Amino acid sequence: MVEKIDTQRLVLRPLRTSDAGPLTMHCSDERVARMTTLMPHPYPPGAAEAFIEGTLAGRRGEDVWAIDATPAGGEELIGVVGFRPDQGEIGYWVGVPYWNAGYATEAVVALAEYLLGRGDAANLVATVFADNIASAAVLVKAGFRETGTTDVFSVARNAPVTARIFRRDRIVAPGPAQGRD
Repeated sequence: MVEKIDTQRLVLRPLRTSDAGPLTMHCSDERVARMTTLMPHPYPPGAAEAFIEGTLAGRRGEDVWAIDATPAGGEELIGVVGFRPDQGEIGYWVGVPYWNAGYATEAVVALAEYLLGRGDAANLVATVFADNIASAAVLVKAGFRETGTTDVFSVARNAPVTARIFRRDRIVAPGPAQGRD
């Protein structure tokens, strides 16, 4: 079950059926779709409703949060962040009107701290396309470090794309000092 996560300007919350309109609007922008692996372009009618329904029913194999900017006077859905527990992988996107405002970083930091703090994973991974410099910067600001590259398929581009792999480890506090007698 996806729990609500509050940040300074955002609420990461479960998706709801009323998110279909804004989800469709943002996902229909080719600039968003081209930076994801699974989002098609053009975005088909009914895709947002199917995505929300599958997420709420637990059929997607991932936990998904809406990035809601209402605490900052913004829109109810400006993007999405998700976590695939089987892979320890997070993914995210933010609608174009919200690029370069720090929202993606704020959401990724909050989700990473939540997941690592709860012990949902010993480490987290994320991949971004090599040409997505802004998304790589988000991960670095969120405490991830680059560990390599891989090739992945982008549905919107209908082609394989080189992606940069990032990882963030849980920092375990050291135990009591071990001294010599």
